[in-house]
Amino acid sequence: MLGVYMSKKQIIKPLKKATAKKPLEKKTSVIKPLKKATAKKPTVIKPPEKKTTAKKPEIKATVSTTAKKTAKTSLREKKMQDIKKNLMAQKKTLLVGALEALNELPGQTVFSDLGDQATAEIERNFMLRLKGRERKLLKKIEEAIERINQKTFGICDKCGSDINIKRLEARPVTSMCIDCKTLQEEEEKLREG
Repeated sequence: MLGVYMSKKQIIKPLKKATAKKPLEKKTSVIKPLKKATAKKPTVIKPPEKKTTAKKPEIKATVSTTAKKTAKTSLREKKMQDIKKNLMAQKKTLLVGALEALNELPGQTVFSDLGDQATAEIERNFMLRLKGRERKLLKKIEEAIERINQKTFGICDKCGSDINIKRLEARPVTSMCIDCKTLQEEEEKLREG
């Protein structure tokens, strides 16, 4: 029962020890930093400048378009050289065929039968007409080869625009783009009709 009856001194001493351990901080030290923080101007975070980031992609785009144009140009020039080789081979074939046809043409022979003579004359005229067409084609081939050598091949004579490479591969002796050739054919139809 001793523990139940304690004196006033015994109770107060432990309370003083527990509360007196750490002195309270001054109020001014807590208040001053708060005032300083609220008194400062707010800092604004600026976004990165767009000019420097925008220039880099533009340069890359320019380089890539230049590279594409160079690749297209070299591909077109390669195809032009292939077309030139094909034209030279076609020219050689036409010239060999023309020499053979001249050697095979029948002379002015007299046939006993008029029907045989008429048939021979028709065959001769037909062969000459074919050779006339081949002569015109040969002339167009020579002009196309000359345009390739002068670096004007693939440019339309009427409007001055580039002729599609597929058209040139299909018809290498052409000198007009598809639009100008279509207009020319329509005008010819109107004149005939």
